[in-house]
Amino acid sequence: MSETLSAPAFYLLAFAAVGGAVAMMATRNVVHAAFWLLEVMVATAGIYLLLSAEFLALVQVLVYAGAVAVLTLFTVMLTLRRREDAIRPYPPAWGSLALAAFFGGSLLLALAHFRPAIAPMPDEVPGIETFGIEMFTTWALPFEIASLVLLVALVGAVWWTGGDE
Repeated sequence: MSETLSAPAFYLLAFAAVGGAVAMMATRNVVHAAFWLLEVMVATAGIYLLLSAEFLALVQVLVYAGAVAVLTLFTVMLTLRRREDAIRPYPPAWGSLALAAFFGGSLLLALAHFRPAIAPMPDEVPGIETFGIEMFTTWALPFEIASLVLLVALVGAVWWTGGDE
């Protein structure tokens, strides 16, 4: 992709991601907040595409935008007993804004003083077999634990809406 196309596209996607995050925090309706979260995740996938990380973009769309956002919407909608429950009782507080500014400033300060060590490149490009072994030995257990946590959240939401019997 040419440099003239990627810079405006990055700024547009970054603005969409940050704007969606701000809108998610600013809205009082939790269902609308879940949809803003979905928009942030899709914008992040677009940034991954600009970085030529197609696999990460696909995982971002399938796992986060597809599964997590849909599960969040199902959980929110299943736990709402009345329409009034979807409205948060108070807008974001000034304390939250001060905390976000403090942590953002700390992050920028840490990034300004960060000097990464340059790792040596491997002698040969690892193949698909090495990738498969790494994926199924390192990442299989955390992935299964995350799927169980999401399943427990969904079962809890269904149980919560069961009513008083």
